[in-house]
Amino acid sequence: MRKKPPVKTWFFQFNISGSGGGDWFVTVKDGACNVQNGQAVKPTTTIKMADGDFVQLIQGKLDGMQAFSSGKLKVEGDIMKSQLIGKLFTFKL
Repeated sequence: MRKKPPVKTWFFQFNISGSGGGDWFVTVKDGACNVQNGQAVKPTTTIKMADGDFVQLIQGKLDGMQAFSSGKLKVEGDIMKSQLIGKLFTFKL
């Protein structure tokens, strides 16, 4: 009998500052995701940005590496998992 691989669960916390911002977290488990308002108890990765920069990032007008290097994007926790965000999600405005 083949053993099932362990279930991976990740929590991506988004703390977006500014009048259009807020706090949300995304739970990714078994290939599905769930978005909720508020703070994750133990986030895998936390993304902190200003609202205008976040909108530019998800529109593809701001490069993630440039934002990180310039301090517009702050990452806490597992920085390697933060690189999955662009691969896991397609943002539509």
